[in-house]
Amino acid sequence: DGPVYPGICRGRSMAGYGPEDAVRLDMAAALQVAGPLSFEETGPEHRGTHALSPEAMCETIGDVVLARRGMGASYHLSVVVDDAAQGVTEVVRGADLFEAAPIHALLHRLLGHEPPRFHHHRLIRDAQGKRLAKRDDGRALALYRAEGCTPEDIRRMVGIEGRPVKPAPSAQ
Repeated sequence: DGPVYPGICRGRSMAGYGPEDAVRLDMAAALQVAGPLSFEETGPEHRGTHALSPEAMCETIGDVVLARRGMGASYHLSVVVDDAAQGVTEVVRGADLFEAAPIHALLHRLLGHEPPRFHHHRLIRDAQGKRLAKRDDGRALALYRAEGCTPEDIRRMVGIEGRPVKPAPSAQ
């Protein structure tokens, strides 16, 4: 997201925060509280256990924003609280979010939970190469189906053609 925050307001008391200020996680202090940290990745590009170096996290990630005016809780805090509240043990996200996994693993630990297992898949793109994502108003499968695309056309488009498809469980 850009340069690492230089810590200008790191030592400031929460009582001194105003409505315009971002609330940030003091990365160095958080890593001391969390202790040794790692996460498991099952995706194709980064498969394995990733031990998180406190030095590297401070240098490359820095103090992440947890909340700010106009957005409330950050994406990082929101997804971790949501996953923890639901007891999620396996998280599947696009490869563009792999770099966020260390932040999420740390937040899980700080909230008293073990980090889930992560799987970051390659991004799914349309015929022009644009990423299909709901945040970018990605097209719904229903639109492709309404335009006459078959399930096999859609599987080909996302790069999984020829793979066996398990039938949906029958409703009892």
